[in-house]
Amino acid sequence: MPMPALATRGPSGAPAAPPAFGGGKAERSALLAAPLRTAPRPARLLVPLDSLRGVGDKLAAAAARIGLRTLGDLIEHVPHDYANRATVSEIAALKLGQSATIVVEVRSARWRPTRRRNLRIVEAAVADASGAVTAIWFNQAWLADKLRPGTRLLLNGRLEGREFKVEAHEILGAQHTADGAGRDPVRDAPGPPSGLHTTGIVPIHPAGDGLRVQRIREWVWSALALAPDVIEPLPASLREGYGYPGAADARVAIHLPRDVNEVAFSRRRLAYEELFLHQAALLARRGERNSELQAAALDPRGELVSSWLADLPFELTEDQRRACEEIGADLTATRPMQRLLMGEVGSGKTVVAVFAMLRALESGGQAALMAPTETLAEQHFATLERLLAGSGIPLALLTGSSRAASKRRTLAALESGELPLIVGTHALIEPTVQFARLSVAVVDEQHRFGVRQRRALDAKGPAGIAPHILHMTATPIPRTLSLTAYGDLDTTTLRELPAGRRPIRTWHVGEDRREGAYGFIRDRLREGRQAFVVCALVSESEKAQAKAATVEGTRLAAGQLREFEVEVLHGQMPAVAKSAVMGRFVSGQAQVLVATSVIEVGIDVPNASVMLIEDADRYGLSQLHQLRGRIGRGVHESHCILFADPDSERGRLRLEAIARERDGFLLAEIDLELRGEGEVLGTRQSGLPRFRVASLPEDADLLSAARADLIELLRLHGSLEAPALGPLVDVVRARFGDERAEPIAG
Repeated sequence: MPMPALATRGPSGAPAAPPAFGGGKAERSALLAAPLRTAPRPARLLVPLDSLRGVGDKLAAAAARIGLRTLGDLIEHVPHDYANRATVSEIAALKLGQSATIVVEVRSARWRPTRRRNLRIVEAAVADASGAVTAIWFNQAWLADKLRPGTRLLLNGRLEGREFKVEAHEILGAQHTADGAGRDPVRDAPGPPSGLHTTGIVPIHPAGDGLRVQRIREWVWSALALAPDVIEPLPASLREGYGYPGAADARVAIHLPRDVNEVAFSRRRLAYEELFLHQAALLARRGERNSELQAAALDPRGELVSSWLADLPFELTEDQRRACEEIGADLTATRPMQRLLMGEVGSGKTVVAVFAMLRALESGGQAALMAPTETLAEQHFATLERLLAGSGIPLALLTGSSRAASKRRTLAALESGELPLIVGTHALIEPTVQFARLSVAVVDEQHRFGVRQRRALDAKGPAGIAPHILHMTATPIPRTLSLTAYGDLDTTTLRELPAGRRPIRTWHVGEDRREGAYGFIRDRLREGRQAFVVCALVSESEKAQAKAATVEGTRLAAGQLREFEVEVLHGQMPAVAKSAVMGRFVSGQAQVLVATSVIEVGIDVPNASVMLIEDADRYGLSQLHQLRGRIGRGVHESHCILFADPDSERGRLRLEAIARERDGFLLAEIDLELRGEGEVLGTRQSGLPRFRVASLPEDADLLSAARADLIELLRLHGSLEAPALGPLVDVVRARFGDERAEPIAG
């Protein structure tokens, strides 16, 4: 029996195959001759999943757990793999162990129990014109009643011995026909067509507990009747230039492709669309801030900054000088600065931040530095005290743990303008904090702050005037990720290390070398050095991590490092206790600091020359590089020991890379290749979206193209809301949210 071509599977109301596939530009005559379609009705995509026949509360709940709540969600639920069942074989041509699809007629069928409990086997004698075979199903006893003699079947499976083990089957029935007038294209549609599960290029969609892949495939097939209701976000000029199919055609093709070429091309169109929309969201966010807010243009660099630079006990690197020039240019404009300062570990970001803040002070304004944790804020405060020693510039620290009397004095001085410079945590953006004339704000580890928190900082400027904002991150980020996480910011990179930074010798060892490692640490401590011990990232729970650090600290203090003073630091400790621990370690009273990754940023103890990291394969490369950067800050040779027995090839490659490479940006690129964008920064913490189709770094070319295309559209039309760009901004807000109501990212 000849099987229908896969191209005929398209559900009523949706094109069976994209007309513009092939990669070239669509012919104008073909476009003009194409039949007109009714306008999309996107509200139909919001119809709940339980509108489908046979979907009850239990199935709807299982689908909701993987993000499938509406028919539109099904259309966007793209396959993660495909089974190529394009060729229908004859029984006589079957080869042992090879997957095949056959069309057969049932001669007889029965089910039988086995010695294994709860295992039943259905056996059916089936045949075609070339021969006969026994088809086998496991634990589907109910099938025996349906497999009556004369029933025609499509079977996909493998020949094992004399039996054909069935992996997917379909009872042949009528094809999906056109809907009559007034019928709902989904609710009133007949069942799925023959061959949906067993012939052609069969899609395999992500599933979850309580959901069979076949069921999702049938749901998607039904939902694709509404594909024409998907709004087209890409301007026609872009679609024609790339030869991309329309939004509806691409979605049908990725679910029901005729061949592997259609899979690749439809995926490329959808990946480009996703990256294009996300870049549009970032540029729209930036455009809204620039159009809504104005900043005070600061005076050109004056005596205060010049004399401070001249008094520094070291020379700025070329990267630092370039960063100061770029920031200085931003500060003289009325457009609020939005710049990301991304630096290699120890590259001197804080010096550049002080330059920006002093520019505010010499223009009569105030400056603030905001950090995500009290420990980091305290470290910044100590660094600023050192860098500004002798300048006579008043500065203060404001955190959630600040004493009431001190906090009252600080708030009064900020509001009056007497206090020009302040360091703090998110306490700086509380409603009770009022600045007289905040001109520059520095936000460190900015990906740990949400969009709303950063917008609250805008409101701290004088009435109607926003501060210039310099964002900083100590995590080197590949360019592709910086465009997705920070595409709304200008970027300055510090790669050059200041003179005097010593290289850190790094190696990873197994349990068989543990005692030798402790002996090495003891030798360094006896020479007067200090050491960090970083505990395993055993859990996402801070409470569990704190317990692990406490247990390890107690063990070392009573065991291998008992002749030295051991302190413990973790995120669950009260701020006063953390400050006391850090004070004892910085002063040298304690020789060993056992900590969680709370020490990843902001800790500067030049005498610490050894770090031991437990279960290092649990960390990403960038985080390992950050942790390692806490040593190598003094005149002594430094050593980083990584304890790990990786159980995966990827883990082994990461450890080899961190031991071999010292360039944080190169390590970030390696990390991206090994782990993908979601894991490198952490989707929730970094503001990275969860892309459905696009994948980085594989789609880096599409990302660059999408951003360049958007910038050109902005140049041509002046705004992403220009009528010529159609519903672009509406689709962006539907996909990524409206920042005026919710954060787009971060």
